Amino acid sequence: MPDVARATGPATAPQTFLAFDFGLKRTGVAVGNTLTRDARALTTVAAEGDARFAPIGRLIDEWRPDALVVGVPFHPDGAAHDNTRRAQRFARQLAGRFRLPVHEVDERYTTTEALSQGAKDADAQAASIILDQFLRGLP
Repeated sequence: MPDVARATGPATAPQTFLAFDFGLKRTGVAVGNTLTRDARALTTVAAEGDARFAPIGRLIDEWRPDALVVGVPFHPDGAAHDNTRRAQRFARQLAGRFRLPVHEVDERYTTTEALSQGAKDADAQAASIILDQFLRGLP
């Protein structure tokens, strides 16, 4: 899956990322950076449609990320489904609204993994898993 934007390597200044586990009613959020190469769950935005962008904007103002990461779900065989397209649309909306690079990451099974870890906030923990996966893939 191609990135909407490309992150720079570790030879540059450390970069901060906010990651999102998109859902129709709830969107998990995590933060991480290239210095520590780890992510941590922040919160879950419990809002639908355009209402979710105000709290996301506040998080962007607070953390001032260099780029955003969105988990995009697929069927186990890699086929796209309705939520695949919804998450990709959400990624495009983030890029357009906040004028930041947005990277897409395959997020199959992240909520299941978060729940198996005993996460109190499975959506935010899933966003953390998505961001960890993204950070591990950087050069």
